[in-house]
Amino acid sequence: MPHTFIYTLSYKSPAGEMLLGSYKDQLCLADWRYRKMRQRVDARLQAFLKTDFKPGDNEILRNTAKQLDEYFHEGRRQFDVPLKLCGSDFQQKVWQQLLQVPYGITETYLGLSRKLGDEKAIRAVASANGANAISVMVPCHRIVGSDGSLTGYAGGLEAKRKLLRLEGVALPGIQPVLF
Repeated sequence: MPHTFIYTLSYKSPAGEMLLGSYKDQLCLADWRYRKMRQRVDARLQAFLKTDFKPGDNEILRNTAKQLDEYFHEGRRQFDVPLKLCGSDFQQKVWQQLLQVPYGITETYLGLSRKLGDEKAIRAVASANGANAISVMVPCHRIVGSDGSLTGYAGGLEAKRKLLRLEGVALPGIQPVLF
């Protein structure tokens, strides 16, 4: 059987540079290139999928870039790229719950913990949120502090602010985009 790689492609978004990665016709990576946990996230993907990264181009990566362009410039609200979520069972439960947070709506870490059935798991939920390797499409940017404040984000708080502003979210210090 031929060796299957995680094929990667750089994508320049209005909120910062991203690294896209596909594995066997699924998107496994759409993450901020210069995030603090870049090496840790990449190592987790390589271990989970038992393969290496290789620069490349394919239909999944082109379709992901197209859908991200539509999100950033034309108001796309949902994505239909097939996803490969690579993490522990708990992380995957958190990421599946993130997928339920609608465009233009925020949720708190505490609210997410409650939806997962354990409000005491708030730190673990926050950690899983931070380990998300598929930013924007698995919308971890929509999770805010209990007081509505912007809290840590892999792409940086300015990127989080831009994404929420793009989606029309009204938060303290953020003016929504009016069309």
